[in-house]
Amino acid sequence: MPLRPGISPAAAQAAVEVHGDRLFRLCLVLLGSTADAEDAVQETLLKYLQKAPAFETPEHEKAWLLRVAANHCRDVHRRRARHPQTPLEELDLPAPDAEGREMLDALMALPEKFRAVLVLHYVEGYRVEEVARIIGRTPSAVKMRLQKGRRLLAQQYGKEAAEDGI
Repeated sequence: MPLRPGISPAAAQAAVEVHGDRLFRLCLVLLGSTADAEDAVQETLLKYLQKAPAFETPEHEKAWLLRVAANHCRDVHRRRARHPQTPLEELDLPAPDAEGREMLDALMALPEKFRAVLVLHYVEGYRVEEVARIIGRTPSAVKMRLQKGRRLLAQQYGKEAAEDGI
């Protein structure tokens, strides 16, 4: 959505400087997470840039921004309630051994397009046709990415293993 006519970059910067800390504190209290609060402030400021009405007073602007931020935080809570997730820290996952850690590091060093197909196919167990549907490519393209991804992973893993003296 484009910026509304009449809002200048200077006015947007001034709103951030004047209200940014206040918005962050509100969102932090409502969401309980620094990262979620930062996201909420960004969403609030984006809405301000996209469709803020003409404000009668600075108090009106402040009230509008606080209301938008509070509404966004409420929406985040609703989303969480409808789609519960368990943070990775709370999962009882076994720590990878040294070799598993090296393999994971090698996998993470690959370009995303190869990483995605390797994880979907080998870790998640999707067939080539299913991977193709998920990433929006042809089965032939997925097979090529799997082939090249395996080759790159072997090279990367071999390099890391050699560096570690394995």
